Amino acid sequence: MPKLHYTLPLLAALALGTPAFAQDDTTTTDDAAAAEATETEATGTDAGATDGTATAGADTGLDMGQTVEEDPTYVKETYGDWELKCFRSEAEEDPCQMFQLLREDAGNPIAEFSIFRLPEGAQAAAGATIVVPLGTMLSEELKISVDGGKAKSYSYRFCSLVGCYAQIGLTAEDVEAFKRGLGATLQIVPAQAPDQTVNIKASLSGFTAAFENTSVLDN
Repeated sequence: MPKLHYTLPLLAALALGTPAFAQDDTTTTDDAAAAEATETEATGTDAGATDGTATAGADTGLDMGQTVEEDPTYVKETYGDWELKCFRSEAEEDPCQMFQLLREDAGNPIAEFSIFRLPEGAQAAAGATIVVPLGTMLSEELKISVDGGKAKSYSYRFCSLVGCYAQIGLTAEDVEAFKRGLGATLQIVPAQAPDQTVNIKASLSGFTAAFENTSVLDN
């Protein structure tokens, strides 16, 4: 972004100084300054015009713009209903996690499901981040089941302007159930209707391939 606050005082000084040069021709200093101003006008350059963009911005008051930062995430591959979402980094290989945007029956986005692998030997074979809508009753934990099987319950970690987050661990048995299954159901309870439940469907199409290509998170 051009530093317009440097050129504005200079242009103001030049604007105020020019009439004084015309009215007073008895001072040697003023004569020299007037000559310099005349030379500057003739050549079309001045000390404040070394950056033409900055001077133009100061003259017109226009927004000169700034560089737009590149989105740090990108989709590398798609496996069934799962995306392999990667993060640009300076590493030899960008870290990637599997991701699915979950929608309600009407097609509107309602939740996000992200999964990454963990090193072998850890208590959890994978970690997952699930984002559900604001207004979810946090005391009624998130419940996940596969193909109508027995559900597991997970607590919420925090809420932000985006939604409420559950950061969960998946055992090797959980992962195998996802690989074999056709669909998972995420069940939440709305705070305004605590006697009701909302079931959010997650497709497991492409789960195995996406999981095998997901990065291992070391820490």
